[in-house]
Amino acid sequence: MTEITDDLPARLMHEEHAGWRAIVEGRGGEHYQRAMTRDALMIVDGAAFGRDEILTAMRSAPPWDEYHLHEPAVIRLGDRAGILVYRAVARRGDDTVNLRMSTTYLIEGGSWRVAAHQQTAA
Repeated sequence: MTEITDDLPARLMHEEHAGWRAIVEGRGGEHYQRAMTRDALMIVDGAAFGRDEILTAMRSAPPWDEYHLHEPAVIRLGDRAGILVYRAVARRGDDTVNLRMSTTYLIEGGSWRVAAHQQTAA
């Protein structure tokens, strides 16, 4: 069983970077197919999406060229969950976005899984 340890911030940053790298490499849908819980939600300005909608969007969106994560903070939720909060700057061509994000992770089936993700313009 995977448990929260003192390296929780590093573990959650590792998971978040894995997701971002998959998006940059055009494998976001494939990655999140495995990395999300069955009832995962994504909340963005003006909308909330369930797992199927998230996967459809990930598979159809063009990849980002680069990303950078800043100001990470972790909120511990008991011994099997945590929230990673951070600011992201991502670039696709001439388009650069600056976002505030939070990803809620929980341990499911022995692995860290995304249960909820929220993003808003910074």
